[in-house]
Amino acid sequence: MALLLRTLQKSRISPSHTSRTLVSWVRCKSLLPTPQSRDIATSTAKSPFRSNILRIIRNEIQYQSDYAPPHQLNYVMQPATEFKSFSVVDSPGEQCIVMKGKFGEEENIKMEATMFDGFLTVPRTGLDASGHDLRLHISLLVDISKIDGSEEIEFLCSVWPNRIEIRKLYKLRRNKITRQPYLGPNFVSLKYDFQTAIREFLRVRGIDGDLCFFLHEYMMNKDRIELIQWLRNLNSFIAK
Repeated sequence: MALLLRTLQKSRISPSHTSRTLVSWVRCKSLLPTPQSRDIATSTAKSPFRSNILRIIRNEIQYQSDYAPPHQLNYVMQPATEFKSFSVVDSPGEQCIVMKGKFGEEENIKMEATMFDGFLTVPRTGLDASGHDLRLHISLLVDISKIDGSEEIEFLCSVWPNRIEIRKLYKLRRNKITRQPYLGPNFVSLKYDFQTAIREFLRVRGIDGDLCFFLHEYMMNKDRIELIQWLRNLNSFIAK
C-alpha cells in the first residue's frame, strides 16, 4: 500500500484521484478468490466424482465380502496356521506363504507357495460336456536341507488341483558359492522309474495330493482376503 502511494505521489496524481484508485483497488482485491475459497471450490467440484468412485468401491467391497466361491472354504477369513506337521506363515499383503516342517531328526523342510499365477483350460467331461473349465496353477518351491544346513535339494513344482508336477530338481551346497552351478536336466526328461522314485521321496515327506487340495483351498481364500483389503486401502486413500 505504501509503495502504491509513493508511486502515485511521484506521478503527481491528485489526492482525490488517488483515493478513488485505492478504493477501486481494494474492491477489486476483495473480489479475487482467496486460497481457502479456491480450495473449497476445487473440493466442491471434485466431490460428486469422488463420491461416485467411493460408492462403486464400497459396493465392490460389499459384493466381495458376501460372494461365495464355487467351492465352499473351510478357512474363510481365518487362514490356517498349520497343515499336518507343517506350520503356515502368511504375511498380509504378500503373494506367497511359507510352510515349515521336519522329516525325522535329520531334515528340515521349507516350502514357498505363490498365489494363483497361471491356469489351464480343459474340456468338460460327463453329461454337461460343452465348454471348458479352468484349472488354476500354483508355483511351489520345496527346500529340503540337512540339519546342519550345509547341503540341500530344491524342487521347483507346479501344483494343480489334483497333482504336483515336478519341473526342476537342484542340488545345492550353501557353504560353497558357484558362479554357474549345474542345475540338472528338466525333470520330465528323466526316466520314468527315476521320476516315480523322486515323487515317492516327496510323498513320504507330506508333499502329496492332500497338500495340493490344501494349497488350492487356502490360496482361493487368500486371493479373496487380499482383494478385499486392497479395495479397503484404495477406499481409504480416495476418501482422505
